[in-house]
Amino acid sequence: MKIISIKDAEKNRKELEISIDKASFDEAVTAAFRKKAPTIAVPGFRKGKAPRNIVEKMYGKGYFYEDALKELVPKAYEEALKESELDVVSYPDYDVKSIDEKGVVFTALVYIKPVGEISKYKGLEAEQTEVVVTDEQVASEVEKTRKNNAREVEITDRAAQSGDKVNIDYDGYQDGKRFDGGKAEGQDLVLGSNTFIPGFEDQIVGHNVGDEFDVNVTFPTEYHEKTLAGKEAVFKCKLNAVKYDELPELDDEFAKDVSEFDTLEEYKNDVKAKLVKEEEDRQKNVVEGQLITKLAENFTCDIPEPMIDDEVEQSIRSYEQNLYYQGIDINSFLKYTKQTMDDLKKNFRPQSEKNVRVRLALETVAEKEKIEVKAEDVEAEYKRIADLYKMDVEKVKELVAEKQITADLKVSKALDFVRENAKVKVVTLAERKAEAEAKAKEAEKTEKPKKVAPKKTTKNTEEAAEEKKTTKKTTKKTEKSE
Repeated sequence: MKIISIKDAEKNRKELEISIDKASFDEAVTAAFRKKAPTIAVPGFRKGKAPRNIVEKMYGKGYFYEDALKELVPKAYEEALKESELDVVSYPDYDVKSIDEKGVVFTALVYIKPVGEISKYKGLEAEQTEVVVTDEQVASEVEKTRKNNAREVEITDRAAQSGDKVNIDYDGYQDGKRFDGGKAEGQDLVLGSNTFIPGFEDQIVGHNVGDEFDVNVTFPTEYHEKTLAGKEAVFKCKLNAVKYDELPELDDEFAKDVSEFDTLEEYKNDVKAKLVKEEEDRQKNVVEGQLITKLAENFTCDIPEPMIDDEVEQSIRSYEQNLYYQGIDINSFLKYTKQTMDDLKKNFRPQSEKNVRVRLALETVAEKEKIEVKAEDVEAEYKRIADLYKMDVEKVKELVAEKQITADLKVSKALDFVRENAKVKVVTLAERKAEAEAKAKEAEKTEKPKKVAPKKTTKNTEEAAEEKKTTKKTTKKTEKSE
């Protein structure tokens, strides 16, 4: 392989002219013949046994060229790409220029990473809300943990009441006839959860275990089963069991059971610290989002379409994976949402373009600020990825190139630099509340209906006729006087 020339084709596009020597080409043609020979039938020869010169005489000298070029050209291009050190961002478009006694000459047309200009990246303005965690928030979080550690207790000495967990059998009838889907046995239900038809749960309250009773309901008019919508029905029920959740006492023993702390006070302090950290991270993301948007706005660049196309494809693959984890395949999702893959790509495109623009902007910041990534940073990132996916570090290194890790870390450091040099205004909760109230008042003014002028009282027929005569007379007098 030899690079003959590298030329500018158009903006952000290069054309590499590459040659392959005759010996390499001949070797590839021979390999193509050997691979294809068993499938070739030539009259007078057993299938796969015809000599190469006979086959070429029958099908043409270039019969094996295409297969040979499919093997040679991509390899030659990859070698040329490493030698050229071009930062290519698209697949190549190949064009074979010549095949002769000197070998093969072909061109590869590629897009390269564009160079853009960023007008401002220091002193960008952003806002965040002050981080405040109240005692009520801490209590709410502790209560969630308390409920998760509740003990289920069976009730035998009282009737069912709202909030209890009950187990029932039921059989539904409409106009004296059993209807489809109206029967179940061993159904668990939390009374007061409003899971069943309105009025159903209320009629279980007050019954004891073993009771058999009727529940009378009226299906909602917008019920999904049209044959039952708005209809009255009777459910014959049996109460099998009543239970309730017994919450643990909020004391030091509870703290020991649910955490590594010995006292309730220590546990609550830890809960508060975690809530503060969560809110700090959320506000950090809010600020980061604002800065990213401003970076994109301040960055001028002609982005090659293949870069955006590639980002769209990556976004869709990630989205498809998320759907898979939820038990949904992409084709079912598209069918359910009445979309095509092209629709999905179109929806992802604006954000994908912004992602590409922001990354290019941050790479520009990294270059301007001479941001470097140390070897230990790369090793730490490999370990982080390995821990995240529970993989061996060496396996991660096989899957992800060091060059990619270094590039990603450089972008991350550039974003840290932008954030550290930003002007972030901290807005108090009181100020946020005032803003919300002002917006609500403004919205109320905008949505307030216009006053309609009161309608005139309709006159009776005689009054209307008299008024009409008077109008005519006045008009005539006016005309005469004129």
